[in-house]
Amino acid sequence: MNCLLVTGGLGFIGSNFIRYLLDETDFAGTVVNFDALTYAAHPRNLDDVARRHPGRYRLVRGDLRDQACVERAFDEHGIDAVCHFAAESHVDRSIASPGDFIHTNVVGTYHLLEAARTRAGRIGRFHHVSTDEVFGELGAEGAFREDSPYRPNSPYAASKAAADHLVRAYRRTYGLPVTITNCSNNYGPHQFPEKLIPLMILRALEGQPLPVYGDGLHVRDWLHVRDHCRAVWEVLRRGRIGETYAIGGRCERTNLDVVWRICELADQMAPPLAGGRPRTSLIQFVADRPGHDRRYAMDPTRIETELGWRPDETFDSGLEKTVRWYLDNRDWVDSIRTGAYRSLEPPA
Repeated sequence: MNCLLVTGGLGFIGSNFIRYLLDETDFAGTVVNFDALTYAAHPRNLDDVARRHPGRYRLVRGDLRDQACVERAFDEHGIDAVCHFAAESHVDRSIASPGDFIHTNVVGTYHLLEAARTRAGRIGRFHHVSTDEVFGELGAEGAFREDSPYRPNSPYAASKAAADHLVRAYRRTYGLPVTITNCSNNYGPHQFPEKLIPLMILRALEGQPLPVYGDGLHVRDWLHVRDHCRAVWEVLRRGRIGETYAIGGRCERTNLDVVWRICELADQMAPPLAGGRPRTSLIQFVADRPGHDRRYAMDPTRIETELGWRPDETFDSGLEKTVRWYLDNRDWVDSIRTGAYRSLEPPA
């Protein structure tokens, strides 16, 4: 693995993965970051990485929906492995505008697979990063495994399920050396503040209302993004070709529990609200979103037993570090708030 193409590397998980790969592993090759710089990508997410690793990090501004652009990236940079993060990923946006999710998540993945297939023998690994949402919702017991049936319930989940099926089909039909991971909910630094944890952190810090869908008792399995990046790297370098690995933190929390803990941490780490009232007083229950799955949980037994992966962070330790990151990086937050980040230029 000499030249790894990482798609979506200026987004939340992609940028954390590239930082982890170049700063903390023995990977000695080059990373080519293929990113369209959509609204959820911050151009400066990897400034520090580009400075620390001159010559080993390259940015290609390109759109997966443009097949010719994808093909050029493979040929111009001598790509021999792929780690595919890029996706439209916000469920609420998929409900409002499903077409964007089909074009990026399904057609974009197809273009990437075709570029890899037509360079047979040169691509040693194609890793596809997916989500637990492809499995639909669980009852009160149990957890999703690699062989769980697909029952996606949102346009986002359906688009990712379709991409998963394409990746498996290219393995079976063309012999492409693929692996897939389906991960539970991530949180951590650089996450765009439309998702639950960063949104609630920023609103809690600013004393704004904290809207919680429905009764707040929807359950998710939470995993710190660095632990997810560690898992992806283990699968990318040592996972069995053709296999899927479920990644989860064995850390189920209701949305209300998550918001409540964020309020407690914000009260401890930030200036108090006017009158000294607790930030839990900001919680407001709002109408539930359509098709909101009640519970997800992942069983990571396969990756634990085969690859020896375990999370480093507990939910409390990871969430405390995350709140601290948003407190300490107000310039990043402010650039998102004002929209100024859209006009910034990333390092090449």
